[in-house]
Amino acid sequence: MLSKPLRTAILMAWLALLAFSSFGLRAQMLDDIVAIVEDDVILSSELNKEVSTIKERIQGSGTQMPPDYILRKQVLEKLIVDKLQRQLAERAGVTVSEEMLNSSVADIAQRNNMSIDEFRAELERQGMSFQEFLNNMRNEISVNQIRGREIGGRIKVSDKEVEHYMETQERAGEEAIQYHLGHILIAVKEAASAAEIQEAQKKTDALVSKLRAGQDFTQTAISSSNDSNALKGGDLGWRTQGNIPSLFADVIVHMARGDVSEPIRSPSGFHIIKMLDLKGQDNHIITKTKVRHILIKTNDLIDDNEAQKRLLAIKDRIANGDDFTVLARAHSDDKGSAIKGGLLDWVGPGDLVKPFEETMNKLSINQISAPVQTQFGWHIIQVLDRENKDNSLEFKKNLVKDAIRKRKIEEETELWIRRLRDEAYVEINESKL
Repeated sequence: MLSKPLRTAILMAWLALLAFSSFGLRAQMLDDIVAIVEDDVILSSELNKEVSTIKERIQGSGTQMPPDYILRKQVLEKLIVDKLQRQLAERAGVTVSEEMLNSSVADIAQRNNMSIDEFRAELERQGMSFQEFLNNMRNEISVNQIRGREIGGRIKVSDKEVEHYMETQERAGEEAIQYHLGHILIAVKEAASAAEIQEAQKKTDALVSKLRAGQDFTQTAISSSNDSNALKGGDLGWRTQGNIPSLFADVIVHMARGDVSEPIRSPSGFHIIKMLDLKGQDNHIITKTKVRHILIKTNDLIDDNEAQKRLLAIKDRIANGDDFTVLARAHSDDKGSAIKGGLLDWVGPGDLVKPFEETMNKLSINQISAPVQTQFGWHIIQVLDRENKDNSLEFKKNLVKDAIRKRKIEEETELWIRRLRDEAYVEINESKL
C-alpha cells in the first residue's frame, strides 16, 4: 500500500496532466475532487448523481428526507466503500466476462417478465442508459466475487450447528416466528481510544432514548447509521431466528412489536435493533409421488423413432395384461430401477428431470404415459400413488443451514468492510459536502 506522500505525488501528477487544458478546466477538475480513495478519486459529479438517486428512493418510500449534508456524507461513505472493494477486486485479478454479464442481465430481465429489449427500454424510460446499467452490474458482480473469495470460502455450517439451533429453537417455542427488524450501527474503529468508545456509547444511548420517545426509525437510520443498510432506513427485512446475526438472537426473542433494544456492543461498534413486526410460519406441505418407468436409450442402432416404437409396443402389452414389473426388468435400460421393476419409489418436487416430472404430474393414479423424451432417452411412466406429506422438518433443516451460513457471511462481511475502510487511505474534501 502506498504511503500518503507518494499518493499525494501521484495525485498531483495526475492533475498536472490537465496543464495542457485551459485554466478554467483545471480549476473545475480540482474543485470537483470530493475524496481521494487510495490511488483513485471520487468527483463531485459522482457524488451528486448518487445523491440524486438515493433522494428519489427516499421520496418514493415516503420517508422524511434527512438534511442534505448528512445524506451527502452517508452517500459518500457508500461510494468510498464500493470503490475500495472494486480496487481490491481489480488487484486480485477478478474479471467479469461478457458471457457472465449478459447472462446476469438476461436473468434480471426474465425475473421482471421482460425481454432484454423491453428491459433496456424500461431502463432508458427511467433515465438510466443501458451501458450505465451494465457498468453497475459488472462492478456488483466483481465485488460479489471478491467477497466470495475473502469471506465465503471460510464459512462452514456443520450438521451439529443445525441440530443445536433447532433444539434450542424448539425449546424456546420460536420455530414458527419470523422477525422484521430495523438496525442502526454506530461504528467504532478497531483501534479506537477509550474516549472514542465512550463518545460512541453516549451517541447510541441518546438515539435509543429518542427512538423510544417516538423518533422515526427509518429517518434516524438514514441520518445516523454506519451500517451498509443505512440508506434503506436500516431495514433488515423478514428473517427467521436462524437468519439473525447471533449477536442479536438472544435479544430479539424478548422483544415485542415496536420495541427498541438497548445498545448492543460488538467489534464493529454499538447496535440498535427495532422490532418492526412479527409473523408466524406455515407448515411446508409437498406432494410425493410413487412412480415407476421403463427407459429405452438411443444409440447407433436405436434412433428416436425406434425407441418410441418399442415403448408403445410395451405399453400395449401392459394394456393387454402383461406385468409392468416383468417388462421393466426385461427391457428397461435404467438398470438401477429395472431390478426393482422400474420403481423409482417416492419422489418429491425437483427430484427428477423437468420433462419427466411435468409428464408425471399430469398422470392420474395407475395411468401410463405416452413415450416422453429426456436427456437420458425415452420413457413410459406410471404413477402408482400420491400423498401430501409434511416436509417441514427437512425443509426447516435446509432453511436453518442456509440461514446460519448467511448470518455468518453477514457478520464477517460487516467486519471485513469496516476493516477495509479503517485500513485504507481516504482523504475527504469537507468543503464539497
